[in-house]
Amino acid sequence: MKTRASRTKESSGWQIISGGITAPQGYLASGVSAGIKKKGLDLAVVFSSQTASAAGIFTTNRVQAAPVVLSSENLKVSRGRARAILINSGCANACTGERGMHDSLMSTQCLASHFEADPSQILVASTGVIGSFLPVPKLLKGISAAVSALNSRGGTAAVRAIMTTDTREKCIAVEGRIGGKTVRIGGMAKGAGMIHPQMATMLAVITTDARILPRDLNKMLHHAAECSFNCLTVDGDTSTNDTVFAMANGASGALVGDNRSRSFFEKGLALVCEELAKSIARDGEGATKFVEITVGGAPDFEAARKVAKAIAHSPLVKTALYGEELNWGRILCAVGYSGVPFDPEEVTLNLNGIPIFRNGAPVGSTRARAEKAMKAHDLRIEVDLDCGRAFAKVWTCDLSHKYVDINGSYIS
Repeated sequence: MKTRASRTKESSGWQIISGGITAPQGYLASGVSAGIKKKGLDLAVVFSSQTASAAGIFTTNRVQAAPVVLSSENLKVSRGRARAILINSGCANACTGERGMHDSLMSTQCLASHFEADPSQILVASTGVIGSFLPVPKLLKGISAAVSALNSRGGTAAVRAIMTTDTREKCIAVEGRIGGKTVRIGGMAKGAGMIHPQMATMLAVITTDARILPRDLNKMLHHAAECSFNCLTVDGDTSTNDTVFAMANGASGALVGDNRSRSFFEKGLALVCEELAKSIARDGEGATKFVEITVGGAPDFEAARKVAKAIAHSPLVKTALYGEELNWGRILCAVGYSGVPFDPEEVTLNLNGIPIFRNGAPVGSTRARAEKAMKAHDLRIEVDLDCGRAFAKVWTCDLSHKYVDINGSYIS
C-alpha cells in the first residue's frame, strides 16, 4: 500500500532521486577537513559550472553573523548571481566585529580567485560556536583543498562538512519535466538544535538546473520556506547564522517563466524544502520523537501556524511527549494561550488519528488506544478549531534529558 507521502510526491509530478545537491546538471561539491573543528570534515564548497541565479533567506535575529551580513550584501551587489557557496562548521564567526567581517570577505576573495569570479558572486555561511574567530590560515588552505576535491558526487562529503550536533546527513533530490526537458532540484541542510526559523539555527543549500530569473527564484524560495523552514521548531531559539541559499544555473535548458512552469517548479521546490525541514525535526538534539502538528479549521494560515507553534514550543507538551504521557490538557492549554480566538466547545483534538478531546470534554472511550499510540516514534497531533477553512503544519520533536546534556557542554 502506498503511503500518503509517496502519493503526494507522485501527484506533484516530482520523483525523489539520489544525488543530493549535485544531482542537477552543472554542479560540483566537496567537503574537506580544514582543522576548524577538532576532528572531521568542516569545510564545504558547492560550485556551479556557469553563473547561476541566486537567492537567500537569512536570520531575523538582530544579532547577525559576519557571513550573513556579507552574503546578503553580495546578493545585492551581484544582482542575484552566484558561482559558488562556501560553508564552514566549527565556528559561527558571529559577534566577531570588524575582524569577523574581514575574515569572511577574505574567504570569498580566496574562493573567487580559484574560479576567476568576482568575490560578490561567492556566498558564504558559517555554523558553530558564537564569539570565536575563524582560523584564517587553516581556512584558506582548506579552501584550496576543497576546490581540488570538487566532483559531481561530492554532495555527501559537503553535507557532512556542515554538520555540528547533527547525527545524520540531511539531503534530497527530485526530478521532473518542464517543457519536455528533465529538471532536477537538489538540497542539503544542517540543523539539530537552536531551531526556530523566522528563520532557524539551520543552514540549507538548494540547487537546480532550471533556468530562473533571480527575482523569480527569490520569490519562490521565500514562498517555499514559509510553509517549510518557517514551520519548524526544535527549541524556540533563533540563531545568528540561519541561512538558506538557492542557485539556478539553467544547465538543463528548461525555462521556468510562464505560470504553468512556475507552478510546477514550486511544487518540486516545496517538496525539497519540506523534506529537509522534517529531517531537521527528526534529528532534533536529544530527540526521541518526531512530531507533526496540524491545526485546521483556522481563519487563515497565520492563525493556524500560530496555534501549532504554541503547541510545539511548550516545554510541558514536549516533556510529556518524551515521557510518553497522555497529558493532552497541556496541548489544549497551549492552544488556549496562542492568542488566536476560538470556542473551546468546538475544538477537536486527535493523536495519531485517535480522538481524545471534542465537544468540550475528553473522549474516555479512546484513552487506552491513545496511551498506546504515545509509544510510537512518529506522533501526529491534530487540532480542529472549527472557525475557518485554513490549516498549517509545524514539525518539532520532544524535549529529553539528552538535550540538556548536549547544550550544557556544547563549547567543551
